[in-house]
Amino acid sequence: MQSYSASETRALLPYPALLDALARTMQDYAAGLIRCPERLTVGAPDRSSVLMTMPTASKDLLVTKLLTICPDNAGTEHPTIQGIVTCADARTGVLLFSLDGPTVTMRRTSAVSLLGIKLLARRPVKKVLIIGTGAQAVAHVDALSTLYPDANVHIRGRTPDRATMFCQRHSAPNFPLHPEQPGEHPFDVILTVTASTSPLFDSMPNPDCLVIGVGAYRPDMIEVGPQIVRNSLLYVDDPIGAPTEAGDLIQAGIDWQTVRPLASALTTHPPENSPVFFKSVGCAAWDLAACAVVAASASES
Repeated sequence: MQSYSASETRALLPYPALLDALARTMQDYAAGLIRCPERLTVGAPDRSSVLMTMPTASKDLLVTKLLTICPDNAGTEHPTIQGIVTCADARTGVLLFSLDGPTVTMRRTSAVSLLGIKLLARRPVKKVLIIGTGAQAVAHVDALSTLYPDANVHIRGRTPDRATMFCQRHSAPNFPLHPEQPGEHPFDVILTVTASTSPLFDSMPNPDCLVIGVGAYRPDMIEVGPQIVRNSLLYVDDPIGAPTEAGDLIQAGIDWQTVRPLASALTTHPPENSPVFFKSVGCAAWDLAACAVVAASASES
């Protein structure tokens, strides 16, 4: 079995191919062609360390993500999150390859956001606000620089200094980043990528501004406030996991019957005059999409 490092995994998952694979996978998932049970989380006795296992299967591939989350590693030479994604042939069970787990998570999560932009944004994406300065902010900047190289991207951090430092660290000569300034003109897309437990963005929604919530993945977490949630058309990437994980939607007390899967936007565009909020919670099936990209590349070479 071929094992790929973080840098090799990143190179194997170009965003255009990853978006195409995610679109196909979302349709198959919605049609019941992909099996994706709830993830299993096990804590180590007397430690804060956690083992997380996320299996998923299609007719072609058997995929498992295995992650360790060790908060006590903060400030040491060891990463807080480590892991691998293994991929096997569904017909023979032969293990084909393994990818770096955190890299797959970063790439496919930002790719889901970019697929949301492609399907739900009302107008050309010229001005984007990213709220957050962590690893997912880096991944989303990378995705935007690839797929929207002419976009003007602004950053809001916990403090203005954090936003400035992030922009200095992650700007590229052909893709500069800008700290958000007071009174900025309206944005075409706003992305929230934090672990906040209190709303970071809440105002009457604008039909011309697509809002995407990425970071709140537990019921007690929230980034986008109820004023936006309750007055927008609602889309989620995973309609099965969202009712127990999408803190923004749970805390707004929405009617889940009104929530649409992103897969539906592949065939039916949202009404033009309605604001849209897209909530991404993640799903092991999206790891399968990443593996499909690598498997297809290997079969062509």
